[in-house]
Amino acid sequence: MNILVTGAAGFIGLHLAQRLLAAGHTVHGIDSINAYYDPALKRARLAQLAPRTGFSFEERDLADPACVALIRDGGYDAVVHLAAQAGVRYSLEAPLAYSDANLVGFTHVLEGCRHGKVGQLIFASSSSVYGGNRKLPFAETDSADHPVSFYAATKRANELMAHSYAHLYGLPVTGLRFFTVYGPWGRPDMAYYKFAQKIVNGETIDVYNHGRMRRDFTYIDEIIAGIEGLLAKPATPDAGFDVMAPKAGTSWAPYRILNIGGNNPVPLMDFIATLEKHLGVTANKNYLPMQDGDVPETYADTRALEAIVGPVARISLDEGLGRFVAWFKDYHGV
Repeated sequence: MNILVTGAAGFIGLHLAQRLLAAGHTVHGIDSINAYYDPALKRARLAQLAPRTGFSFEERDLADPACVALIRDGGYDAVVHLAAQAGVRYSLEAPLAYSDANLVGFTHVLEGCRHGKVGQLIFASSSSVYGGNRKLPFAETDSADHPVSFYAATKRANELMAHSYAHLYGLPVTGLRFFTVYGPWGRPDMAYYKFAQKIVNGETIDVYNHGRMRRDFTYIDEIIAGIEGLLAKPATPDAGFDVMAPKAGTSWAPYRILNIGGNNPVPLMDFIATLEKHLGVTANKNYLPMQDGDVPETYADTRALEAIVGPVARISLDEGLGRFVAWFKDYHGV
């Protein structure tokens, strides 16, 4: 397959491109390499891909309307759209960055796929869309109409925008709600990475909601296995969809929304203790109230995903954090 991966210099983009290339696919990557976090890390990821046969790359910003033609004319069998302005907390400070990248940029992706007659689109949504929902585990059939951050609102908007294109143009679309993805080559804005940096530097880590939180951590290999499986099984209309009793996450159109997570929420303090063990350092902790835009717990119901791709092999938190710390020490020379 000829596959476009947006956000190819990102954490998930790197790992996905590596897996696709190893499977014999052709991968074209695009990324704006913005300065939301250190561009040197993004370029180091690209350096892992550049020598690989079948990989090509362009530095492009999807908010540029010219990207519609880039996608339209690429002859792609599939587009995996991972590029976005990420981060719940940053969306409180710079909402316009999210409207440009996540709304305007996504519109250009949809238009490129439509006019290029792309075989299917898989795009990154987020577990944050569940917002004020307190029913656990989170299921695709649950309400996702009360976001508690602007980031979450843009991701929910992406899901609705994608449905309109699936309905109007028959574009097979799959939206994936990611749950706290971690692993080697991860994002420095994520809590586990920030904790590691501060712990090795002897700095105090901020622990929100006084540590009374749980997260469904998902090791990167689990995410990539799910995406790879879905590429082989594009979205199709739900033959049992009832317009008089509509079920969220499916449609009469070739459209689906799927959770992709670890299916095993871990108390935050247990997570920190495991990270401390692998780093060999005990952290100084500053306990704080809950942050605006955050939620106390996430927990993915992944039955819908596994009904399509089969069981996903799980990596334990201990093993996953061990792999991350080994990479972290090597990359940062610790």
